[in-house]
Amino acid sequence: MAGASAQGKTYRCPGCDQLIPSGVPHVVAWPEHCGVDERRHWHKACWNAKDRRTTRVQRSRNAPRF
Repeated sequence: MAGASAQGKTYRCPGCDQLIPSGVPHVVAWPEHCGVDERRHWHKACWNAKDRRTTRVQRSRNAPRF
């Protein structure tokens, strides 16, 4: 059952810094040589545009990474 453990969870897309509500289809990705703790949840459009976009989100040094 894909996504069964994600029922009711909300994620923050690193591409646009907006929330991905529960039940919305999205892309889950993580670096090849890292564990699943490094996975990130992206809107499909943000994932497709990630190579054309620069990082506009500025976080303070101690801000949590989503």
